[in-house]
Amino acid sequence: MHSFDILAFIAASWLAILLCRKRKRELLPLPPGPRKLPIVGNLFDIPIDLGWLVYHQWSRLFLTICVDTDILHLDVAGTSIIVLDRYEAAWELFEKRSSIYSGRPSMPMVTELMGWDFNTGFMQYGAREHRRLLHRAFNPGAIPAFRPHALKATHGLLRRLLDDGGEDVCPDIRQWAGEFSISVAYGLDVKPKNDPYIELAEDGVRSLLLAALPGKFLVNTIPILKYMPEWMPGAGFKRQAKEWRKHARKMLDAPYEAAKRNLRNTGGRASFSVLGLEKLNLTETMSHEEENVQGVAGTLYAGAYGLTPHDHPTLASCILLLMDHPEVFKRAQVEVDSILQPGHLPDFGDMESLPYIMAIIKETMRLRVIVPLVPHMAQAEDEYNGYRIPKDSIVIANAWAMLQDDSTYSDPTSFNPDRFMKDGKLNRAVKDPGHATWGFGRRICPGRYLALETLWIGVASLVATFNLTKAVDKDGNIIEPSHEYESGLVAAPLPFKCSFIPRSNASVDMIRLTSSNNDQ
Repeated sequence: MHSFDILAFIAASWLAILLCRKRKRELLPLPPGPRKLPIVGNLFDIPIDLGWLVYHQWSRLFLTICVDTDILHLDVAGTSIIVLDRYEAAWELFEKRSSIYSGRPSMPMVTELMGWDFNTGFMQYGAREHRRLLHRAFNPGAIPAFRPHALKATHGLLRRLLDDGGEDVCPDIRQWAGEFSISVAYGLDVKPKNDPYIELAEDGVRSLLLAALPGKFLVNTIPILKYMPEWMPGAGFKRQAKEWRKHARKMLDAPYEAAKRNLRNTGGRASFSVLGLEKLNLTETMSHEEENVQGVAGTLYAGAYGLTPHDHPTLASCILLLMDHPEVFKRAQVEVDSILQPGHLPDFGDMESLPYIMAIIKETMRLRVIVPLVPHMAQAEDEYNGYRIPKDSIVIANAWAMLQDDSTYSDPTSFNPDRFMKDGKLNRAVKDPGHATWGFGRRICPGRYLALETLWIGVASLVATFNLTKAVDKDGNIIEPSHEYESGLVAAPLPFKCSFIPRSNASVDMIRLTSSNNDQ
């Protein structure tokens, strides 16, 4: 037999094996799930609120019926949705088979109609230029360059709390996150109140989070609807998207153009945009490389408001939990007082010496996960535990359920930072909540190292300088926080009241001194 014949035989045999496997896979059953109606399937079953809780309840129900499965299947007008309720399934698919599951579900309302296609989080994994820029800027070795931004924003937060007592703390926290994000992305300063850049981002992200809600806009499930003329009955979503697109465009362009002006006029301050633009030959016409820099900067900018979370929702959740657990707050103060020299605020060099602060952050991220549902897309037909996963399925990891798994965390509904401590140090044997909070596989959050450090300096600084209590009304009655959360793409706490009281006159002096230090 000639070599050509041998190669042809091998190729034909391999093709036959692949076709056989494909045929066998197509004969496999779909995972279990709620009963489906003709044509629409589970369209009317998709939860708008608290989806992570509903999916978990369904998963537990079908686990008792089909004891060999830990995944769930829904059909939404022909689109398959697979829900992964346990970490083992997410690890197998998103980590070990990441070449298949690194795609993002198509959301025409968001990316095409509203103009958020610039955002890295909504792009398919093939957007290598964005990943390269993010890795270069935010790998662990590059993080120290951004620490001054976090310190400046945190000291601004301390001054605001000193002035207003933190009663309406959520706007102060959003200001902290916005100041940090805009500084890191563009090197720009912001106004203490009513800053136009922060308002632009809030307007843009508010509409985005609404549009990205599962089931909110049918065009995300039936993409052909995007071709409907605006004048047709039922096409109101297109008119709405047209208005929201203006918000996205302003948010993308305004701070970026300001950063470019500063770079040309004064050299600009160290930031992601400046570092990226310095490597380009800027002309009047924007190049593809410059579009990438602008898109990643816009992604970072939006991140402060919950799109690529975690800073401001997690800090707000942490304050909520500490109000209900004053013993945890007091223990954190004891740790801080044992390390810091009198007259000194926390700095990043203190992180290793203050592990309980990090334990508080880890437990907050576990108990109050900010992105409870993490969507990926199956880019090829696949099989898992004897079940078929169709190509183009939306595959959702229920991160909330994974972080509430009592086989991983004992008494998972309780706030207990001690679960991450052992002998006065962080207990590395306990599963870090980052296994679910930062995403999975190739789509893991590239800014996670910077976000974690920023949260640490925020919490450590509050603990060092203030006492925290629940707010009281005009009659002296305690105002109990509701612990209510927004239910959407991001689960952020609704506004609440509290009271931050300086621990001493020395604390007041330290906070006031930060203003002059920042002016230098």
